Amino acid sequence: MGGPRMSQPIDFPVLLQPFFTKRLIAQRRASPHTIASYRDRFRLLLQFAHKELGKPASQITLEDLNATFIGAFLDDLERDRRNGVRSRNLRMTVIRSFFRYATFEAPQYSGLIQRVLDARRVDCSGPGRGKARRSRRRAFGPRPQHLHRPSGTTRVEARIG
Repeated sequence: MGGPRMSQPIDFPVLLQPFFTKRLIAQRRASPHTIASYRDRFRLLLQFAHKELGKPASQITLEDLNATFIGAFLDDLERDRRNGVRSRNLRMTVIRSFFRYATFEAPQYSGLIQRVLDARRVDCSGPGRGKARRSRRRAFGPRPQHLHRPSGTTRVEARIG
């Protein structure tokens, strides 16, 4: 009785495949270059999710991809891959596009989706990365404890203790 329930999490791949086939290819008629670019950006997200959550891509749920997790992903790209603010904003554009699509396909997750969509872009016109980091923290909130690691340690060392 009542509206849809979130008791059964929606698998991310169930939404991702039609995002490419229905939304990008059929509705938006995106070019092969755009589709390849989106694919590569999602590949990075899925690799990060596997590394941080310990889940293969087939088991990731929409609930796993909350605003805090997306913020941690973008931080990781900037820190470990040395991506600049512009690259981070491009990746966020792809993520937002997917979440706008998910709004219609999984309305029971509208709260989670809206928090990701509400995250602000970082201004890349000013000097310094500190400003960008502070702005990201305001947009996404602090990193969850399980994603923190002591400085100077590798991910493996941080997980071992």
